Amino acid sequence: MLFGRGRGRPGSAGSPTAGTGDTSAENGSSFTTHHAVIHMIRLGFVVSQFNKETPVTERMAERARETAEEHDVTLVETLRVPGSYDTPLAADRLARRDDIDAVAVLGAIVTGDTSHDEVIGHAAAQALTDISLDRDTPVTLGITGPGMSHDEARARVEHGATAVESAIELAEQLEKV
Repeated sequence: MLFGRGRGRPGSAGSPTAGTGDTSAENGSSFTTHHAVIHMIRLGFVVSQFNKETPVTERMAERARETAEEHDVTLVETLRVPGSYDTPLAADRLARRDDIDAVAVLGAIVTGDTSHDEVIGHAAAQALTDISLDRDTPVTLGITGPGMSHDEARARVEHGATAVESAIELAEQLEKV
Protein backbone atom coordinates (compact mmCIF):
# COMPACT_ATOMS: atom_id res chain seq x y z
CA MET A 1 0.00 0.00 0.00
CA LEU A 2 0.99 3.58 -0.42
CA PHE A 3 0.59 6.58 1.84
CA GLY A 4 -2.55 8.29 3.08
CA ARG A 5 -5.76 7.38 4.86
CA GLY A 6 -4.81 4.56 7.19
CA ARG A 7 -2.10 3.25 4.91
CA GLY A 8 0.76 4.16 7.22
CA ARG A 9 3.61 6.50 6.53
CA PRO A 10 6.89 5.10 5.20
CA GLY A 11 9.01 3.80 8.05
CA SER A 12 6.06 3.37 10.41
CA ALA A 13 4.53 0.07 11.41
CA GLY A 14 2.29 -1.13 8.62
CA SER A 15 3.89 1.16 6.08
CA PRO A 16 5.35 0.15 2.75
CA THR A 17 8.91 0.65 4.00
CA ALA A 18 8.42 -1.13 7.28
CA GLY A 19 10.11 -4.46 7.51
CA THR A 20 13.60 -4.36 8.89
CA GLY A 21 16.15 -7.09 8.87
CA ASP A 22 19.37 -7.46 10.85
CA THR A 23 22.41 -8.12 8.74
CA SER A 24 25.93 -8.86 9.94
CA ALA A 25 28.88 -7.25 8.23
CA GLU A 26 32.16 -9.07 7.63
CA ASN A 27 33.80 -7.33 10.59
CA GLY A 28 31.18 -8.78 12.94
CA SER A 29 29.20 -5.58 13.43
CA SER A 30 25.53 -5.66 12.63
CA PHE A 31 23.28 -3.10 11.04
CA THR A 32 19.61 -2.81 10.25
CA THR A 33 18.31 -2.42 6.72
CA HIS A 34 14.94 -1.23 5.53
CA HIS A 35 13.36 -2.99 2.57
CA ALA A 36 10.73 -1.15 0.58
CA VAL A 37 7.80 -3.25 -0.51
CA ILE A 38 7.04 -2.43 -4.12
CA HIS A 39 3.52 -2.93 -5.42
CA MET A 40 1.58 -2.07 -8.50
CA ILE A 41 0.04 1.40 -8.40
CA ARG A 42 -3.74 1.44 -8.48
CA LEU A 43 -5.52 4.26 -10.29
CA GLY A 44 -9.02 5.62 -10.51
CA PHE A 45 -10.21 7.66 -13.49
CA VAL A 46 -12.87 10.35 -13.59
CA VAL A 47 -14.01 11.16 -17.14
CA SER A 48 -16.16 14.19 -17.99
CA GLN A 49 -18.63 13.64 -20.83
CA PHE A 50 -20.06 17.10 -21.50
CA ASN A 51 -19.06 17.37 -25.17
CA LYS A 52 -20.52 14.09 -26.41
CA GLU A 53 -20.85 15.35 -29.99
CA THR A 54 -17.05 15.32 -30.17
CA PRO A 55 -15.91 12.26 -28.20
CA VAL A 56 -12.74 14.01 -27.08
CA THR A 57 -12.87 12.77 -23.51
CA GLU A 58 -13.44 9.17 -24.58
CA ARG A 59 -10.31 9.41 -26.72
CA MET A 60 -8.51 10.94 -23.75
CA ALA A 61 -9.69 8.03 -21.59
CA GLU A 62 -8.51 5.56 -24.22
CA ARG A 63 -5.03 7.13 -24.21
CA ALA A 64 -5.07 7.14 -20.40
CA ARG A 65 -5.92 3.41 -20.30
CA GLU A 66 -3.18 2.63 -22.83
CA THR A 67 -0.66 4.58 -20.76
CA ALA A 68 -1.71 2.79 -17.57
CA GLU A 69 -1.19 -0.56 -19.32
CA GLU A 70 2.22 0.53 -20.66
CA HIS A 71 3.28 1.32 -17.08
CA ASP A 72 1.80 -1.89 -15.59
CA VAL A 73 -0.64 0.14 -13.51
CA THR A 74 -3.95 -1.30 -12.35
CA LEU A 75 -7.05 0.67 -13.32
CA VAL A 76 -9.42 0.00 -10.43
CA GLU A 77 -12.43 2.09 -11.48
CA THR A 78 -13.57 4.64 -14.03
CA LEU A 79 -16.38 7.04 -13.12
CA ARG A 80 -18.07 9.01 -15.88
CA VAL A 81 -19.65 12.32 -14.93
CA PRO A 82 -21.75 14.83 -16.91
CA GLY A 83 -19.19 17.66 -17.06
CA SER A 84 -15.88 18.99 -15.76
CA TYR A 85 -17.67 20.86 -12.98
CA ASP A 86 -18.87 17.46 -11.70
CA THR A 87 -15.43 15.87 -11.55
CA PRO A 88 -14.45 16.92 -8.00
CA LEU A 89 -17.18 14.92 -6.24
CA ALA A 90 -16.32 11.77 -8.18
CA ALA A 91 -12.59 12.33 -7.64
CA ASP A 92 -13.19 12.75 -3.91
CA ARG A 93 -15.10 9.45 -3.74
CA LEU A 94 -12.25 7.64 -5.47
CA ALA A 95 -9.56 9.37 -3.39
CA ARG A 96 -11.25 8.14 -0.20
CA ARG A 97 -10.87 4.51 -1.23
CA ASP A 98 -8.04 2.44 0.21
CA ASP A 99 -7.72 0.43 -3.02
CA ILE A 100 -6.86 3.52 -5.10
CA ASP A 101 -3.46 5.22 -4.85
CA ALA A 102 -4.06 8.12 -7.27
CA VAL A 103 -6.85 9.62 -9.36
CA ALA A 104 -6.52 10.96 -12.92
CA VAL A 105 -9.27 13.40 -13.91
CA LEU A 106 -10.00 13.84 -17.62
CA GLY A 107 -12.15 16.44 -19.32
CA ALA A 108 -12.32 19.09 -22.02
CA ILE A 109 -13.73 22.57 -21.47
CA VAL A 110 -14.62 24.17 -24.79
CA THR A 111 -15.18 27.93 -24.97
CA GLY A 112 -18.60 29.37 -25.60
CA ASP A 113 -20.04 32.84 -26.00
CA THR A 114 -19.49 33.79 -22.34
CA SER A 115 -16.78 33.35 -19.73
CA HIS A 116 -18.60 30.30 -18.33
CA ASP A 117 -15.77 28.01 -19.48
CA GLU A 118 -13.25 29.97 -17.41
CA VAL A 119 -15.45 29.84 -14.31
CA ILE A 120 -15.89 26.06 -14.69
CA GLY A 121 -12.17 25.50 -15.32
CA HIS A 122 -11.04 27.48 -12.30
CA ALA A 123 -13.67 25.97 -9.99
CA ALA A 124 -12.82 22.40 -11.01
CA ALA A 125 -9.06 22.93 -10.76
CA GLN A 126 -9.30 24.47 -7.29
CA ALA A 127 -11.66 21.78 -5.99
CA LEU A 128 -9.45 18.98 -7.35
CA THR A 129 -6.39 20.54 -5.70
CA ASP A 130 -8.26 20.74 -2.40
CA ILE A 131 -9.28 17.08 -2.65
CA SER A 132 -5.71 15.98 -3.32
CA LEU A 133 -4.48 17.85 -0.26
CA ASP A 134 -7.39 16.88 2.00
CA ARG A 135 -7.23 13.18 1.09
CA ASP A 136 -3.42 12.96 0.88
CA THR A 137 -3.89 11.29 -2.49
CA PRO A 138 -2.60 12.46 -5.87
CA VAL A 139 -5.42 13.85 -8.01
CA THR A 140 -4.02 14.88 -11.38
CA LEU A 141 -5.59 17.43 -13.68
CA GLY A 142 -6.14 16.13 -17.20
CA ILE A 143 -8.82 18.68 -18.03
CA THR A 144 -7.96 20.70 -21.12
CA GLY A 145 -9.19 24.24 -21.58
CA PRO A 146 -10.78 26.65 -20.91
CA GLY A 147 -10.60 28.89 -23.94
CA MET A 148 -10.26 26.26 -26.64
CA SER A 149 -12.29 25.33 -29.69
CA HIS A 150 -13.57 21.83 -30.52
CA ASP A 151 -10.67 21.43 -32.96
CA GLU A 152 -8.17 22.40 -30.27
CA ALA A 153 -9.81 19.97 -27.86
CA ARG A 154 -9.46 17.15 -30.39
CA ALA A 155 -5.78 18.01 -30.80
CA ARG A 156 -5.18 17.71 -27.05
CA VAL A 157 -6.33 14.13 -26.38
CA GLU A 158 -2.78 13.26 -25.33
CA HIS A 159 -3.49 15.05 -22.04
CA GLY A 160 -5.18 11.82 -20.92
CA ALA A 161 -1.83 10.04 -21.09
CA THR A 162 -0.08 12.95 -19.41
CA ALA A 163 -2.52 12.89 -16.48
CA VAL A 164 -1.83 9.19 -15.93
CA GLU A 165 1.94 9.65 -16.16
CA SER A 166 1.72 12.47 -13.61
CA ALA A 167 -0.41 10.35 -11.26
CA ILE A 168 2.06 7.48 -11.45
CA GLU A 169 5.08 9.70 -10.91
CA LEU A 170 3.52 11.56 -8.00
CA ALA A 171 2.34 8.35 -6.30
CA GLU A 172 5.82 6.84 -6.65
CA GLN A 173 7.54 9.97 -5.33
CA LEU A 174 5.21 10.35 -2.37
CA GLU A 175 5.68 6.69 -1.47
CA LYS A 176 9.33 7.53 -0.76
CA VAL A 177 8.55 10.40 1.63
